[in-house]
Amino acid sequence: MARFFKSFIAGSAVLLVSAPVSVSSSFVPSVHIDMKNMLILSFLPFSGPVSSAMVNRFGSRPVVIVGGLMCGVSMVTASLGTSIIYLYFCIGVIGGCGLSLNLNASLIIISKYFLTKRPLANGLAMAGSPVFLCILAPFNQYLLDNFGWRGSLLILGALMLHCCAAGALMRPVTPPHTLSSCALEKTVEEQRNNGKTRLKRSCMKSAKTFLDLSFFKDRGFVIYLIGNIMFIFGAYAPIVFLTAFAISKGVEEYSAAYLLSIMGFVDMFVRPGTGLIANSKWIRPRIQYFFSFAMVFNGTCHLLCPLIENYAFLVVYAVFFGIGFGMVFALIFECLMDLMGSQRFPRAVGLVTIIECFPMLLDHLQYLFFMCGSVILTGGIFLFVMNIYNYHMLEKEKQNQVRASEVEMKQTPEAAMGHTEPEAQEKNGVLRDTRSERAETPN
Repeated sequence: MARFFKSFIAGSAVLLVSAPVSVSSSFVPSVHIDMKNMLILSFLPFSGPVSSAMVNRFGSRPVVIVGGLMCGVSMVTASLGTSIIYLYFCIGVIGGCGLSLNLNASLIIISKYFLTKRPLANGLAMAGSPVFLCILAPFNQYLLDNFGWRGSLLILGALMLHCCAAGALMRPVTPPHTLSSCALEKTVEEQRNNGKTRLKRSCMKSAKTFLDLSFFKDRGFVIYLIGNIMFIFGAYAPIVFLTAFAISKGVEEYSAAYLLSIMGFVDMFVRPGTGLIANSKWIRPRIQYFFSFAMVFNGTCHLLCPLIENYAFLVVYAVFFGIGFGMVFALIFECLMDLMGSQRFPRAVGLVTIIECFPMLLDHLQYLFFMCGSVILTGGIFLFVMNIYNYHMLEKEKQNQVRASEVEMKQTPEAAMGHTEPEAQEKNGVLRDTRSERAETPN
């Protein structure tokens, strides 16, 4: 249970960076707010391979601590800013990179901590984001009214430093290997003699670890990646523009802002619930189908949103949006773990996140709920159909391997018999010749 609590704390830091966007809205025009939000979401996955490589080299604990420091520093330095470009750099670039270190390291350590209850662990860890989405919306307004935007950023920076405490709780799975004094001297001597060769090999190995393109040979990974990219195209635009869409329908600003709180409140309970359902013996063997259903459900909600004309139905949309969004993000990394396994997951998640960053840059152009819904719905249908094909091909390949092994087992005894019969005849012939020579030899 303690590990579940640690994972929840680590996951709760992911959405803290959304707070400065709403805090700084008092003096930044809306187009700049959206652009800054997209910068955060873009740098978050763009530094994914770097985060994965650092976790493989140093472990999750120091990476999360460094990421928490970067997030805290980004908020504190942003409070001293005097221009929009300065805020872009501090919050978008530094904060986005720091959150990338936190997110990837938390996901990787979950894949190492858990096996039998991993879907539930992922659901609990990812539930940290909607908790803060639900709490920070009114909290930001309170900070802005009482401390101003500079004081608000300072307080948020202090909150971001709690990521360091969460990282300190991430105990390494395997203890470090200790070397004896003789082995240590031998290792130092080898490093002196073969320094250049070892450096070249290390660089080549690090490059492969940083970006492993061999994953594209895996059919299941390619199917997952295509569907995931289609989801990312329309995932974040509804969150960014939901408040503005409600205001355009005549809703008051405070009421429109609470739509995100409603969505986050529902999402907070849906993610662990989805993990619990996905951990059942009926769903987990075919969790890819469950993920496809979640995407179809999410896309359908976005398609119906532009038809809404009053606040009551917007609240209903926010509830269903929270359900669909929570299901997808409770399963999105669990499906990748299911496909790649715990050993290959650290490198796979870095490759997936860097590819996801390009669609995010397109979301700030205009809020097109029809576009987002249709793309996500198409991605869900694509995943559903292609997973049927993938499972069929895997079963067919498994049957072919079984048949090949059976044929090989049948051929092995026959070859052994065919090989032993000549040897037996040869031995019998040698015995006859020896006996005949002994009989002809005079006493």
